[in-house]
Amino acid sequence: MQTGTHFDREHCVRAVQSKDARFDGWFFTAVLTTRIYCRPSCPVVPPKAENMTFYPSAAACQQAGFRACKRCRPDTSPGSPEWNQRADLVARAMRLIADGVVDRDGVPGLAARLGYSTRQVERQLLAELGAGPLALARAQRAQTARLLVETTPLPMAEIAFAAGFSSIRTFNDTVREVFALSPSELRARAPKGRTTAPGTPGTLVLRLPFRAPLNPDNLFGHLAATAVPGVEEWRDGAYRRTLRLPYGHGIVALTPKPDHIACRLTLSDLRDLTVATSRCRRMLDLDADPVAVDDHLRTDPLLAPLVDKAPGRRVPRTVDEAEFAVRAVLGQQVSTAAARTHAARLVTAHGKPLDDPEGGLTHLFPSPEALAAVDPETLAMPRTRRTTFTTLVRQLADGTIHLGVDSDWAEARARLLELPGFGPWTVDVIAMRALGDPDAFLATDLGIRRAAGELGLPATPAALTARAEAWRPWRAYAVQYLWATDSHPINFLPV
Repeated sequence: MQTGTHFDREHCVRAVQSKDARFDGWFFTAVLTTRIYCRPSCPVVPPKAENMTFYPSAAACQQAGFRACKRCRPDTSPGSPEWNQRADLVARAMRLIADGVVDRDGVPGLAARLGYSTRQVERQLLAELGAGPLALARAQRAQTARLLVETTPLPMAEIAFAAGFSSIRTFNDTVREVFALSPSELRARAPKGRTTAPGTPGTLVLRLPFRAPLNPDNLFGHLAATAVPGVEEWRDGAYRRTLRLPYGHGIVALTPKPDHIACRLTLSDLRDLTVATSRCRRMLDLDADPVAVDDHLRTDPLLAPLVDKAPGRRVPRTVDEAEFAVRAVLGQQVSTAAARTHAARLVTAHGKPLDDPEGGLTHLFPSPEALAAVDPETLAMPRTRRTTFTTLVRQLADGTIHLGVDSDWAEARARLLELPGFGPWTVDVIAMRALGDPDAFLATDLGIRRAAGELGLPATPAALTARAEAWRPWRAYAVQYLWATDSHPINFLPV
């Protein structure tokens, strides 16, 4: 039995007996008598404690011979918060597996991205998660297959390859083994009306789960207020944007609902479904554990009223780390509107055009390679900013600087700080929103210093940083609560 790094058997049993949804995705309950595995909040009567065993991943359950519960659908749990709050080998590996690297490049490709041998990667994943990279990727493929079977009218052969399986036989065998149903039986059991209507090829409608509470105001407010025309927009209650993906491109529309995020994805290649879904979840910080974050921040009496007023704030992140770094440079010492204008000019001149029948999206954001080829004299910005911009995009394009889900946060910070024009604010905002560091802190940000002064917190960066030591490891979330004291549009859900 393995229960992960944070829970012993007693805690796991209590969570199952109380049907505590907060722990969904943290661990899985396997029932020895039925050979079924469930999420902790499964609605059925909990089994006897002596018949429970616990695993830190669905893949480990499957490897041990357990099949997924048909009632609680444990494969649709939110992801473990662990992988987005750590930067060690296992966490980076899990983020890469979610991004489809094993399916595209195999375990050797995963190991090469991490800078370790395949043996080291396999050993550490097995020790912490009870399953190696192939088993973890297989569990993810099974989940993607189930989603396509239940929500699209696609032929099973197309689903098999879109989900990443090498053959239809492997697809059939895996689905039967994991869900105890054939693909056709899964489709027959799917609720009526869930299948995407014909006439919208490549379009899928999904429900993205999260741990409650989730406050959508600053999350969608930030994305909408800083949206780059042509690449992003707020339309009909949804944040929409274009996506550059491994096999093609996509357009996503994300709408906040009380108990999930409605996600409408249009993909040029369905093999990108897993990657697109993973990146949208990461952008919206949906795998966070808001109860743990908020409980910790409430220990500061000056932050507690902000948390109690609107709990569940997430950190708005990105679907493209290099894009965000470029936009951070464009936003240096200018207004939000000016930053959007600068970015829109780059998009129009150098982005890849695409069609959007449903709205006003026109381009993919330019790649670092495309931006590295831009004549600096054509950039409407001060000369020092041009130098910052051109140095960044050149190093992103040639790989000197790597920003991705597998980035070593400390190394990325150090390399960014070496660039001309990169100070603490630029590096910290990239660490927070692109790298996903939950402890990134913007002590020099004007809005943070203003909020600190109004709340009675120290207003100088050094003194505020010292006070914020008590907020570790969740200082990026403290930033969201401090920003929310202002009336800036980033803090309000668009109407």
